Order: sequence, then C-alpha cells, then structure tokens
Amino acid sequence: MIRRESVERTGRRVIVGALIPVLVVLAVRTWLVEPVTVSSDSMAPTIPSGAVVFLYKPAEAAGLIRNGVVVAFASPVDGRTAIKRVIAGEGQRVAIRDSELFVDDVAVVEPFIDHSRIDGTYFGPETVPAGRVFVLGDNRGVSIDSRDFGAVPLTAIQGTVLAGQKIVGQEKMCPGLRR
Repeated sequence: MIRRESVERTGRRVIVGALIPVLVVLAVRTWLVEPVTVSSDSMAPTIPSGAVVFLYKPAEAAGLIRNGVVVAFASPVDGRTAIKRVIAGEGQRVAIRDSELFVDDVAVVEPFIDHSRIDGTYFGPETVPAGRVFVLGDNRGVSIDSRDFGAVPLTAIQGTVLAGQKIVGQEKMCPGLRR
C-alpha cells in the first residue's frame, strides 16, 4: 500500500514537472513573444519573405510603438498578419514626393529604401488621425500599406518586431522622424 502511494506521488511529480514548462512556453507565446514567418516581399530587403521574426506583444503598453519601428498588425485587406514600418503617429502629416518621404514637411532619411526602384512615387499629404499610425513597407513598389488602406488603429497592432535575424534600419530610429 505504501509503495502504491509512493508511485502515485512520483507519477504526479513527473506530470507536474512536464506540464509546468509547457505552460510557461504557452504563456510566453500568448502574452509576450511570438515567432511569425514573413509571407511577402513588402519589407524586403530589410526583412525578406520567408524570414522568421519575433513579435514583442506588450509593445503598446510599453510605449514601443513609435516612428521607425517595425510592427505587425491584422491587415485590413485580408486579416492576415502584416509587417510594416511605422512612419508617423497621430497628428503628423505624411507625404511622398518622387519617392522621398516627408513627415511634417521634413524629408526623412531612409537608408533601408532603394529609391531608384520607386522613382516617381507620389502620395498625400495626409494627416494621421488620433489613435492611429501610418505604416509603409520598405519595398514601396510592391507594398500594400497605409497608402492603400489608411492609417492603422493602435488597437490593431499585435506587436513590434524584435528580430529573428538582423533587420536593417530597426536598430536606429529614422532621422527626421519624431519619437
């Protein structure tokens, strides 16, 4: 009888010991960090299609959603996860003139953009509404972004892209953009 109780206790310990790490991983993935595979070329070459990036989910609460940061959100076009760069926040004015980005009438230096591939691109000017951010893909020639579906509500943002590989332009804020 004593032996059976000892075996049962050991069995429970093994089950609990195996269950705790699984629950920790699920909790981290649900509320903190989640891997996402990029499915389009809209951020290339910064983040190529097929790359795995990590989303930091409590980004809005931590104040990390700001100009220059790459974010993920549910696309208004098809509901799938989209990854784009925040270009401007509420109240800021966005324009693109012959492929050059202007925020509040100040030219933004974008070392991660190949301007020769998007020559002749024009947009705006447009002011970002309250509670929203204006997002653009780094590969502007193929990106479907705020130029198409408007500014993204902050509530739609799923997280900021941490990394999965070195992401060009993520490590520094874009000069000319307000933090």
